[in-house]
Amino acid sequence: MAATGKFLAFWGALATTALTFAQDDRFFTIGLEAKLHGRDSQSRKVGVPFPFPDFFLPPGETQGSLETVDAGSHAEISRISLFLEGRFNRLVSARVKVDGVDKYDRNPTSTDNELDVDEAWVMFGDKTPSDLAPDQPSRYLKLGKFEKFERQNDRNLESYGLASTSFNRFEDAGVELGADIGRVFYARLSYTVGNPVFLRDSNALAGDNGADGTNPFENPFPVPELKSGFTMFYDAEIEDYDFDNGELGAGLGFRFENQDTGNLVNLLLYGYRRDLADSVDITGSFYGGDLDLLRGPGDAGGLPLEGDEKQEYGANLWLYLGAFSGFVQYVDSEIAGLGSVVYETELAYAWETPWTWGAGGRPLLGLITPAARYSRADPDFTGDAMVFPGPNLWWEWEKIDAGLTIHIIPDLTLAVEYASNQFLRGGRWLHYDEFLATLSWRWFSGDRLGL
Repeated sequence: MAATGKFLAFWGALATTALTFAQDDRFFTIGLEAKLHGRDSQSRKVGVPFPFPDFFLPPGETQGSLETVDAGSHAEISRISLFLEGRFNRLVSARVKVDGVDKYDRNPTSTDNELDVDEAWVMFGDKTPSDLAPDQPSRYLKLGKFEKFERQNDRNLESYGLASTSFNRFEDAGVELGADIGRVFYARLSYTVGNPVFLRDSNALAGDNGADGTNPFENPFPVPELKSGFTMFYDAEIEDYDFDNGELGAGLGFRFENQDTGNLVNLLLYGYRRDLADSVDITGSFYGGDLDLLRGPGDAGGLPLEGDEKQEYGANLWLYLGAFSGFVQYVDSEIAGLGSVVYETELAYAWETPWTWGAGGRPLLGLITPAARYSRADPDFTGDAMVFPGPNLWWEWEKIDAGLTIHIIPDLTLAVEYASNQFLRGGRWLHYDEFLATLSWRWFSGDRLGL
C-alpha cells in the first residue's frame, strides 16, 4: 500500500500541475460506474492425485480436488468505479480510475485489496483508438499505470476469453511510446514493471489460491471461503512499481480503411519479453508469483521448467464493418519453457432498434448487441501430477461465451450471457459452465477521452 500511495501522490501532483497551469484546457470529467450481477455457477469437483498431507485437507476430505469457486446462484455488486479524466490542452491528457469492492478482479478473490487504483496515467500526444484511422501522422508518450496496448478495449461481453484473461486483463505500469506513420502503419513500444504470473479461474471469480487464513501450516484443516476453481496461468495485478524484472513490449500495426463507408480492418503484430522473478509477493496469498509458483510446493518441481524467461508473440485483428464487429487474438507464449498457444474470436452485431418511444427525451432500448466468443488454450507441456497439484494447467481447454447486451438508456445497460467451459482430461471432456447477468450504470459529467 505504501508503494501505491507514492505512485498516486506523484501522478496526482503531475495532474494537478497540468490542471493549474494549462491555459487552453478542453475539459475535465468526473465519472461513476457501478455493476450489479446475478451469477449462477455450475458445481464441478474433480479429484487430483497429488498426495496432500491430511492436515492440508478440509474435514472429511481424503483427497485434494479442483472445485467450482462459488457454486450456485448469487447476487452481488462486483465493482464501483470513480473516473477522473481530462484533456488539458491539445497535447496533454490524463486519467485516474479507482475501483472499489472489485470482487471479480481481486487476486485471490476474497482476501485481496477491496480498493484498487486501476489506471493512473498522463499522456503527451495523441493515441488513435483501434476503430479509427488517424487523419495525419501522430505520436504519443504515456506514463503511469495503463492497459496493455494490444488489449481489446471494446469487448461486447462482460466475460473474458481465455487469451484476454491470460495475457492482458490487468493493467501494467511504466512507459509506452507510439506513433501513427500516416493512415496505414503504426508502432508501439513499452517498458513496464511486468505483471506477475499467478493462478485464476476463467469465470467471474478468480478463486482462493493460497488465500490468507488457509495456510495449513498455520491453520490445519482449512476450509476456504471460496474454492480454487479451475485455474490457468495468467498475468496478475502488479504488486509494486520497481523494474527489477521489467518487461519490454513492441508492436507493429496496419490499418486499412474504406473512407467512403468507414469500414476498418486493423492488424497488430506484437511481442513481450521479461525475466521471471524468483518470487513475487501476491497480496492476500501465501503463494508467491513467478518462479516460486512454477516450482511447486516446497520447490519440489513437477513442471518441465527451462530457464527464467517469459515471452509471448501475438497477433490481433479488429474488424469494423458497419454494425458488425469482430476481434481475433492469437498468442504463442513460453513461461520458463512452458509453452502454450491461446486464441480467441469474438463476433458482435449492434442492432439499432426501430422503436422511437422513450423517457426523459431519450429512447429506451436504443441498441441491442448480440455477441459470441470462442477461445481455446493448447498447452504443449505435461507435468507430474504426483508432484505438482494443478494437473488442469496442462489440459486442453475450450470456452464459449454467448450473450446479449441491451442499452436500456445511454447510461444503463443489461448484459445477459452464458459461459461454457470444457476441459480435455484423460480423453474425456468435462464441462464447467456459468450464467452471468450484469446491470451496469454509468454517469459522466462531460466529455471523455475516448481511448
